[in-house]
Formats: sequence, C-alpha cells, structure tokens
Amino acid sequence: MIDGRPRDPRPRIALAHDWLCGYRGGEAVLERIVTVASQIGDVDHLYAMFDDGRPVAPAIDRIDREVSSLAEFPEAARRWLLPAYPAAVAELGAKLAARHAESPIDLLVSTSSAAIKGLEAPEGVPHLCYCHAPARYVWSIGAEYAAGRGPGARVRRLGLSAFGPAFRRWDRRTAANVTAFIANSTQTAEQIRRCFGRDAEIVHPPVRTLKFTTDEEVAREDFWLFVGALEPYKRVDLAIEAAGRAGILLKVAGHGSLLADVRRRVGSSLVEVLGRVSDDALLDLYRRARLLIFPQIEDFGITAVEAQACGCPVVARRAGGALDTVLEGQTGAFFNAPDPDAVVAAARECPEGGPPCRANAERFSEAKFDARMAAHMLDALADGGASAHGRRG
Repeated sequence: MIDGRPRDPRPRIALAHDWLCGYRGGEAVLERIVTVASQIGDVDHLYAMFDDGRPVAPAIDRIDREVSSLAEFPEAARRWLLPAYPAAVAELGAKLAARHAESPIDLLVSTSSAAIKGLEAPEGVPHLCYCHAPARYVWSIGAEYAAGRGPGARVRRLGLSAFGPAFRRWDRRTAANVTAFIANSTQTAEQIRRCFGRDAEIVHPPVRTLKFTTDEEVAREDFWLFVGALEPYKRVDLAIEAAGRAGILLKVAGHGSLLADVRRRVGSSLVEVLGRVSDDALLDLYRRARLLIFPQIEDFGITAVEAQACGCPVVARRAGGALDTVLEGQTGAFFNAPDPDAVVAAARECPEGGPPCRANAERFSEAKFDARMAAHMLDALADGGASAHGRRG
C-alpha cells in the first residue's frame, strides 16, 4: 500500500516520449520498451509533447496517450517551438501527477532526444530515462541544424541563438528529475556527462537483425548506398560529392526537408534519389550495395548496423556511435575529416564485408536490448519499492 491505498500485484509503468510523428529510430526503441514494460507490468499511459494522430506501431498505438497543448501543431513546426518545450513538459507533469493520484504508478520510463527527460515523476516514483542524446540542436550540432538553404535557415539560426541558452539552463536543471540515465552509445554517455553532469549506463538500441539478414544468392553490385533522413546534419551532400569523385553510382534512400534540394542539386547520372523506401526495398539495397556511406556523426546510427546485418560494410566518419558499431578493417573503414577525398580513400580501404559484418551486427539484436532494458527496469522498481517502503516505515 502507498498512502493507505492498495496496490495491484503487477507494477504500473508510465512511458514518455518527445513526439509521436512517424516511425524512426526513436520510435523503434520506444516500441521495444513498450514490449519489455508490458512483460514486467502494466503500461499506464504514454505522455508526449507532440502527437500527429497517425498510427506509429501496434504496440504503441494500443496505449492510452496524454499529450500537451503543442500536439495540435504540425510536425514541421515542432523544432520552431523550442521555447515552449519546458511549459509543455510541465503540463504533462501535471497530467501525470493527476493520473497518479487516481491510480498510482510505480515507474516512469522516458525516451528522450529533446525535452521529455525533464518530466517530473510523482514523489517516490523512479524515473528511468533512455537518452538518445541531449537535444542536439542546442547542445552539440546546432550549426548543422541551422544550416541549409531557403527562408527558414535564417529564422532557425536566430531562434537557436535567442532561445538556446535559456533552454540549456532548463535542460541541465531538470536532469535532476531523472533517477537514472541510460545512454544509447558511448558518445551519448559522454554527452550526458558533459551537458547534465550525470553518469549513464549504456544499452545500445535494438536492431532488427531478424529482418535484416544476409542472402548468399544475392550478388553485390558496384554502387554505394546512403540511407537516412535528408536533413543537413546527415551530410548527404558529402556522400554525393565523394561518389562523384570516385565515379561510382550512389543510391540515396531517405526523405526529409532537403529532398527537393537534393534532387535539384543532383545533375549527375551517377546519383539516384530513391526517396522513402519500404523495409523490403531497403533489405534488397543493403544486400546488393558495395558499401554504405555513413558520413554524419550520429549518437548511435541504426542504419550502419542494419547494413552490417545484411553483410554490407560501412564507410563511416571516425566519430560518434560508429565507433561502437563499426570494426575497422573487419566490417568497414573510417575517414577522419568531412572531406570527399577522405571518403573516397576510406572506400578504397573498405573490406568486402560478409560474415564478419553479420556477426558484429548480432551484438545489437532486439533480444539483447530487451534483456538489458528489463534488468534496468526491474532494478529501478526494486530501488523505488525499497525507498517507498523506507519512507512509509
């Protein structure tokens, strides 16, 4: 019992996520966390700043949601509303507190790459945060987010300059609302320490190694592959320039704010812009590509592991999550500077891939993620229960 109220035998777990606007890497992690939480206890509501109402994934869509007042804004506006994030998180905190007063929860688990980690759990309830990164556009790669062409670029730069410092102060202060951080990579753990002054355990994101597999009957072809959101920091421009200098076909799979710009800039028959592709089409691309170009600095980078799961080696920037996922000389090659000639040189040194890539990718399977996250959730529940017992005693 807590405050004289009987408790259900299964723990009640609330979840929180920055935004529900499509399905990308963050939502893949959330989907697995939902699965793990459902095995441990009962999932009681999902709290989100933004929700565009579209289906995300069956496991996620079955959960009742609480959203902030920002939910009515379109997806394209979400990063323009940075000054409103703290108020949206506070609004969700009030909703969580009211819900807890009616039906107490035992654990809050957030998955954060923006602001939701600042959500305050009810007193005595542990808050476990799976952090993809402290908000990139104010802590680490604001210049890349502010870059780009068109009328929005100047407004982005002004907005980040004007509101970034206040957001960073709020973000660092509300890190105290998290009982324990889990980082998705060594890179993110270092950022959590730098930005928040907190330590973090590392649990790499789940990769669908059962979906993305090798096929010995599919032959490798002489083209490079880029897979990712077409946003400035992903550096698709670097991949295009490198492929042009190497005289090799580059296939670009992805969608984003730069799609039209990329299509306008591509005047070479050596670049094929595919746009958004299905999982089955992506599987085929991974199996046939000579290598995957991974030119950006990512906190983890699921596509680099998906490619390796299909036996495709990776040419990556020597930084960020790639240092956790690519084995130099075995499953890929690194380049040090964001320079097309450096990319071409690394591509020449890239191994053929095959079984070593597959074996490396299996370190990041969904099953391994589930086991590690379950252990952290159970530890948090045990610690929270012990603390609550001590306060009641």
